[in-house]
Amino acid sequence: MPKSLVIVESPTKARTIAKFLGPDYVVESSIGHVRDLPDSAEEIPPEYKKQPWSRLGIDIEHGFRPLYVVSNEKKKQISKLKSLLKSADALYLATDEDREGESISWHLKEVLQPKVPTQRLVFHEITKEAIQKALQSTREIDDKLVAAQETRRLLDRLYGYEISPLLWRKIAPALSAGRVQSVAVRMVVQRERERMAFHSATYWDLLGEFAKGQGQVLKADLISLDGKRLVTGRDFDSTTGKLQADREGLVHLDEDAAQTLREGLQSAEWSVTLAERKPYTSQPAAPFTTSTLQQEAGRKLGFTAQRTMAAAQSLYERGYITYMRTDSTTLSDQALNSARSQIRARYGEESLPAEPRVYRTKVKNAQEAHEAIRPAGDIFRLPESLRGETEADAFRLYDLIWKRTIASQMADARGERMTVQVQGQARGQGQQSGAMARFQATGRTITFPGYLRAHVEGSDDPEAELSDQENLLPALDVGDRLERKSLECAEHTTQPPARYTEASLIKELEKEGIGRPSTYASIISTIQRRAYVEKKGSALVPTFTAVAVVRLLEQYFRELVDNRFTATMENTLDSISNGEQESLPYLREFYFGTDGFAGLKKMLDADIDPRQACTIPLGKDSQNRQIDIRVGKYGPYLEREGERTAIPADQVPDELTTERAEDLLAKGASPDVLGTHPETGQNVYVKTGRYGAYVQMGETGEEPKMKSLLPGQTPETLTLEAALQLLTLPRTVGTDPDTEEDIVVDLGRYGPYARRGKDTRTLPSVDLLFTIDVPQSKELFAQSKGNRPGQATVLKELGTHPDSEAPVRLLSGRYGPYVSDGKVNASLPRGTNPETLTFEEGLNLLAEKAARGPAPRGRAAAGKRAAAKSGGAKKAAKGALIKAGARKTAPAKKKPVVRKRRAQSSLAG
Repeated sequence: MPKSLVIVESPTKARTIAKFLGPDYVVESSIGHVRDLPDSAEEIPPEYKKQPWSRLGIDIEHGFRPLYVVSNEKKKQISKLKSLLKSADALYLATDEDREGESISWHLKEVLQPKVPTQRLVFHEITKEAIQKALQSTREIDDKLVAAQETRRLLDRLYGYEISPLLWRKIAPALSAGRVQSVAVRMVVQRERERMAFHSATYWDLLGEFAKGQGQVLKADLISLDGKRLVTGRDFDSTTGKLQADREGLVHLDEDAAQTLREGLQSAEWSVTLAERKPYTSQPAAPFTTSTLQQEAGRKLGFTAQRTMAAAQSLYERGYITYMRTDSTTLSDQALNSARSQIRARYGEESLPAEPRVYRTKVKNAQEAHEAIRPAGDIFRLPESLRGETEADAFRLYDLIWKRTIASQMADARGERMTVQVQGQARGQGQQSGAMARFQATGRTITFPGYLRAHVEGSDDPEAELSDQENLLPALDVGDRLERKSLECAEHTTQPPARYTEASLIKELEKEGIGRPSTYASIISTIQRRAYVEKKGSALVPTFTAVAVVRLLEQYFRELVDNRFTATMENTLDSISNGEQESLPYLREFYFGTDGFAGLKKMLDADIDPRQACTIPLGKDSQNRQIDIRVGKYGPYLEREGERTAIPADQVPDELTTERAEDLLAKGASPDVLGTHPETGQNVYVKTGRYGAYVQMGETGEEPKMKSLLPGQTPETLTLEAALQLLTLPRTVGTDPDTEEDIVVDLGRYGPYARRGKDTRTLPSVDLLFTIDVPQSKELFAQSKGNRPGQATVLKELGTHPDSEAPVRLLSGRYGPYVSDGKVNASLPRGTNPETLTFEEGLNLLAEKAARGPAPRGRAAAGKRAAAKSGGAKKAAKGALIKAGARKTAPAKKKPVVRKRRAQSSLAG
């Protein structure tokens, strides 16, 4: 009997929806996008390879028509979907309700060419009620949303594929540019520039403790002298370290003045001059959007944006929360009723406002989902009920979402703010004699906690946090005489602007209107993967490569990395999705230019000096010689009148001063000579390179032998004897009499190891590198192989596969971490943190790998690999032009499924 076919994006989502639909439906996943622009040279069909636009996959001269291909890895899944469609009586495309989901549905329809009735099935939560309701209100594919997504995709391709090769030629290989990625990198670099230009300032004040009799102690800060305000950090110019011009009339104490004032105030009489109480109210934050969820999960849970979205995706696909990619802060009537019911039952009627709270979305054109992120269903599941059903990350995130949703509908918190000022007159000799000093203390108390009982920003335990929200001051009245308990001088130093964290960068991107919240996680992941940004703790620090790339883009592509220009592009995409603007005219303006904008094509014709592009001027040294930072093929280095030395890998830009550079150049130019090798007669040096200290035998131009120092060794304490010992590596221990193979020990990437033929073992200690003998080596090789480099070891048991009931494990292999169910092995995507990988993510990786089918094997595959190696520079260059950092894929045995966008496309019209 025919059944209706429902197609979603992921296997997990398919399994959840299948539980809510009866036997008349078959639910299958597309496993993401089914087709895209060509990803590599091999994917371009033969009939298009000679076209000048083929490397872009966009026919620029004919209406920017895209060339879409089904990649080899998706063909098996497409065949499966076509087979299921043959026996179906209807097709429901149930991909996500945003632009990306709409585009996937459009592509599925184009590829499958269904002959049965086809409808778009949209919902924002995966519950039985939501699915049943969606089936009663299906619609057609929204061509406007598809056009907006396609425009974004074409803009990203034009930007990335045209500018990235230029960066390879002018700065270094494997760099990339992106419409939003490059702007985000520029923001991080600009913050580092502010830190580099920063000059600190120092100021002093006094801290006093006062009490009325034996009562509570009042702690207060000095705020003024003779009615003139004391300076604070905000009064200094960050670039000079001096007081701003309009702040010259303020009191600026140095250490001596502070100490003199302290002595003069020791015998002063003190009285209360102000005792003020004012009521205040505090309103709860709006329910989560994608951006605010990422920010709060970063602050409170320590999650990266990518980790947050992975956990949210798992919660959504399993039916626990509503759609997690949204700009909206709106809650449906269903959600409001559920929240108010739980507030009434859990916190009492007094915590419930008379009317539901309504929040207005501040993000321009927020429209891609109709509701904020909240617990799914008519009745929100309590967080405790999910414990044990979900992974730890998903549980903690659900708890956060539940608390924020509930708190958003609770009553205001109320309390009182208190201010007390104490005054005394200095006595004695000196500049501060007779000065009237005023101290101030502030506090607050909570009279009604309201929403704070459910959710306190930055706290996991609202009840415990409530006491920390209060700062009680003693009950005092104006005119009360106080006794001084203590006076202390306090030094303060202004600090440079803080580097961005993931949370603060996301907040700034949203504030500037750059990108979409749904893309922030991938943007931050990309700029780290591309080595433009590194994390130091939670801070995002730009690399020197990033600084060089941003300098080039600012000089030759200024509009394309300008915040306002990029935000305007986002507004245009919103207008296209609303049907207010057409795509094709905008693409023409972007590429060919207008009267006020040169256009990408003309910008690419700029004459760029490669040496200038990869040079960052640092400044003059103590002898007025120019020092430059150069970004080269093997990393950044310093250059001064022909002298060069590598910049250490842990060197951050804002701490590379000219003094630091001089020190590095001195060490690099004049490495310590430890002595002479007794056998070769060559000099033995100890040097410091980009990745640490090492010893070198011979001169640089002679292809010298080099070896890194062992853990615990330092250049300052290294002896010639120790250096000569390092230079014996790799060391041949001897020959195994059983296998007649040499046993060699060496220090490798993963530490000390022994090798016998193709077999390896980890040495338990670096000392064994120089002491182990053949019998000891044989004992080592007789032991289990579990800890040897390259041998797969189990990192984590993820769960049991729902279909095969086989254990799903996360393992560490020779080429990195991967997921396996015993039959299928799936590598983790680059940038994925193995420690945070969830069971659902592992299942999705296995499903995607299974859909791609096995890799080519045997003689044919070997021939292809050999051909790839011997294809010459032209073929390598051609492949490189297809995509920045694109992976090489085996040539397809069958021609890719190709469909040029039809004439009635929004781009053509």
